Amino acid sequence: MDTGSDRGTNESATTEPAAEETPHVSKAPAFIKANRSLHLSWQVGVFIVGLAVIGAGIAMLVLPGPGWVAIFAGLAIWATEFAWAHLVLRWTKRKVSEAAQKALDPKVRRRNIILTSVGLAVAGALIGFYLWKYGLTLPWDLKDQ
Repeated sequence: MDTGSDRGTNESATTEPAAEETPHVSKAPAFIKANRSLHLSWQVGVFIVGLAVIGAGIAMLVLPGPGWVAIFAGLAIWATEFAWAHLVLRWTKRKVSEAAQKALDPKVRRRNIILTSVGLAVAGALIGFYLWKYGLTLPWDLKDQ
């Protein structure tokens, strides 16, 4: 008779990773999952919507707008149906949180502040030299050449 008394306090450690590795399950409603052709068309629709959002995000990288937010939103849309997108989204979340923790490190922050200050000083010196050498000529002040 197994009373479970031989289990140590490590029980939560063994069940926790199993919960994290559960297989990806479609988030489609049950009546859609019941019909194979309806479920396939649902997945095609989710793929097209996610692709449109990611395409808009890529466009917003060069146009005004929150490009990266839209790209991650499109990936999250895909992750509702596709296991590969769920894995990519989980990997991306992990990398972003690692980068945020690294950016909060005092040594890294100090280095970034110093590099930014030096870069601004060099840019200011170059702009000052150009203005000293050639002056400031505005487009509406140009004489007929």
